[in-house]
Amino acid sequence: MQDSEIQLAVVDMAGTTVADDGLVVEAFEAAADAGGLPPSGPEREHARQYVLDTMGQSKITVFRALFDHEDTAQRANATFEESYASLIAAGRAEPIPGAAEALSRLRGGGIKVALTTGFSPDTQGKLISALGWHDIADLVLAPGEGVRGRPYPDLILTALLRTGADSVQSVAALGDTASDIESALRAGCAVAAGTLTGAHGERQLVAAGATHIVTSVSDFADLLLKG
Repeated sequence: MQDSEIQLAVVDMAGTTVADDGLVVEAFEAAADAGGLPPSGPEREHARQYVLDTMGQSKITVFRALFDHEDTAQRANATFEESYASLIAAGRAEPIPGAAEALSRLRGGGIKVALTTGFSPDTQGKLISALGWHDIADLVLAPGEGVRGRPYPDLILTALLRTGADSVQSVAALGDTASDIESALRAGCAVAAGTLTGAHGERQLVAAGATHIVTSVSDFADLLLKG
């Protein structure tokens, strides 16, 4: 694959360029308490598994699926974001080894980079700041007004519009979850790659329709840049 074929790489954060290290599940436990779920038992286990299965999706969407009332979902989501932000502030956020270098190589090869997430824009901003990644990408995007989170294609299509890529066939996407793959396929990306550094394993990523499986974001950069 020649670097001239791909103009834009849309790359996930947690689990793809940022090591998760259980932070999402840890923050979920606080959110589950705020939402009134029992501290243990089948209901709690079901909710925890649902969070794992839907990794990559907008967190408010996940909590709306878990709780019957909007105010409860909003309370749980706010607690999740606060808990995750506190973990970031405590120095728990670490990049995937080689991630910064891989993104730099992509940009050096003429491919624009958009970093996307299922977190809120505020939490994404705190994560970017904690990592010192203010200049690492051409664009950072999170779900918000007019931009739905995964598995919808909005983040990828918005990145295409804002970076001026020629078409969806000039876009490559990378993520660690089935939702990332579904979003890329819905958007029509030329590459819908799954990485093995995050929430979902190879079997789940292949089942979701991944066009490529890579061991890390470094291998993703190699894939796009190889001559």
